[in-house]
Amino acid sequence: MKHLILTLALMVFSIPAFAQEHAGHHPASMHLKPIQAEYVCMINNRAFDKPQIPTEVDGKTYYGCCAMCKGKLEKSAAARTAKDPVSGKDVDKATAIIGAAEDGTVYYFETEENMHAFTPASDDHHAEHNDESMPDMQH
Repeated sequence: MKHLILTLALMVFSIPAFAQEHAGHHPASMHLKPIQAEYVCMINNRAFDKPQIPTEVDGKTYYGCCAMCKGKLEKSAAARTAKDPVSGKDVDKATAIIGAAEDGTVYYFETEENMHAFTPASDDHHAEHNDESMPDMQH
């Protein structure tokens, strides 16, 4: 009987500890890491581990991962802007503060304070974040 009570007591106390330990893996707990623009494809809004192709437009430098992305950045003013997910204001991707989530998705902010205040909670933010209705494509 003592073993049963002890076992039940251990289970009751270990469940909250187990839940708390795994809560850190939920997307809502992810925080962004600042990233330099040159490591971002600004069309796919993805972080890369190597510098991307620079594209200069009106004295500002944007980055894309392939010739198609480079061309889109040159031709489309809309492709060169994003909405700050905290303030809702349009920001220029070349001058924005950029934060990368663990999954490689990047977000653009007008201030560092906004980047630190933002926590990507789900793919809902990602869907709102993309400027275009094109799917994320890795080239």
